[in-house]
Amino acid sequence: MPLLLLMRLLHTPLPVRVVEPEEIRDVSVLIATGLIEAEIAALKPTRSYAASSTATVTGITDDGLAEIAKMDDVPRFVKTSMRFARGFRLM
Repeated sequence: MPLLLLMRLLHTPLPVRVVEPEEIRDVSVLIATGLIEAEIAALKPTRSYAASSTATVTGITDDGLAEIAKMDDVPRFVKTSMRFARGFRLM
């Protein structure tokens, strides 16, 4: 769920690379709604579709922070772990 990912990003040092396909889809929704700043890298296109391999989240927008402020039960989300690529550094 995109909003759960947004909450987890709040407690993760950015930038972060997202590698799980379901989380990359959530990143694309959060970008489209203007809640985060991120780039999604695509593999070579096969036919008319290019699969996404990774996404790099660089920040949470002011709108994203406002959305987080609306959420209840913040402690429940803080304990959730993410499956990000380990040892990633943005150059």
